[in-house]
Amino acid sequence: MVHSDMHDNADLVIVGAGLFGLTIAQQAAENGYRSHIIDVRPHIGGNAYSYFDKETGIEIHQYGAHLFHTSNKRVWDYVNRFTSFTHYVHHVYATHNGEVFPLPINLGTINQFFRAAYTPDQARALIEKQAGEYANVTPTNLNDQGIKLIGKPLYEAFIKNYTAKQWQTDPSQLPASVIRRLPVRFTYDNHYFRDTFEGLPTDGYTKWFERMIDDPHIEVTLSTDFFDANQPLNKANLRGNVPIVYTGPIDRYFDYQLGTLKWRTVDFKEHRYNEVNHLGCPVMNYVDADVPFTRSIEFKNFNPERTKVYEQKRTVVWDEYSRFAGKGDEPYYPVNTAADRAMFAQYKAMEAREPDVVFGGRLGGYAYFDMHQTINAALVAWEKQVLPLLTNPAEK
Repeated sequence: MVHSDMHDNADLVIVGAGLFGLTIAQQAAENGYRSHIIDVRPHIGGNAYSYFDKETGIEIHQYGAHLFHTSNKRVWDYVNRFTSFTHYVHHVYATHNGEVFPLPINLGTINQFFRAAYTPDQARALIEKQAGEYANVTPTNLNDQGIKLIGKPLYEAFIKNYTAKQWQTDPSQLPASVIRRLPVRFTYDNHYFRDTFEGLPTDGYTKWFERMIDDPHIEVTLSTDFFDANQPLNKANLRGNVPIVYTGPIDRYFDYQLGTLKWRTVDFKEHRYNEVNHLGCPVMNYVDADVPFTRSIEFKNFNPERTKVYEQKRTVVWDEYSRFAGKGDEPYYPVNTAADRAMFAQYKAMEAREPDVVFGGRLGGYAYFDMHQTINAALVAWEKQVLPLLTNPAEK
């Protein structure tokens, strides 16, 4: 138990109110256990948090576009306990040389790009021929891997400069493993995801998350840093006294003993327009080197069913810029160099020293997880790691 002078009788403390932490708290409550969630941010939901813009009523995804999709029936059934979903299906477009193309690269993209009317077999033969110069090469960098996968013309138009902006690195300096595959569809199907289930939470992400933890067994304390010794729910006070689910950065937990794992972050620049619609789609990628941002997001286009908001002559667009994360930046994507992976493996090995701590989530696992993957991992962690800590507590 947590020391009574903390005014807390939680069976479990969860560090981080993202989807991993919320799922653990919900499962604990359902099984009669009390949990206390703390988060350094002033809101729940982690990077999936959204809010409704005061001026327009448009739902803004504060940390960039979040789209729910899964083929995991267990996860789909689980999330539908807390929210219904719209019929939204994700489509993406790309602007290249002043022209708009559908993504992922499909037969429509190919025929538009080559000003042709290829059949699927003709298009496949063309791509194989264009990739052929690299057919017998084992690529050591992303540039060569991209050409081997889809040929030079399409790679250079749609992948090369976009990737360079995403990583602030010439693709010839990036490992081939960054793009093990590049989807090319030899039909006109431009659905972005191929999952069985897809949609957006009907009344917004934050309502969904609030319902997950709407239980007297769950207490939430926000704007609270686990590593701040000036507040009672800190690492030194809790460690060894109560089981902990930790979803913060793993290197931070171990006080950066082995070094700092590298991440990428994104910055957003907001534009407001007196137009019903500015982009005509939710996400527009900018694949040319002369546009400094990677993509633009027009939030109202995620929710055309909200007709009152959708039809008003006012819209919000965010441009997304990618860069290396510095101290104090929000980590989004692990850089994942060989050195980073080796360092993470060493940190992972140190978890054995923390028998009452379960590490999870994107930051705790130094990995990029989609929402459905995070929820699934949390459901598994609850059964296999967290519940045993609660039912068989180590003798103190």
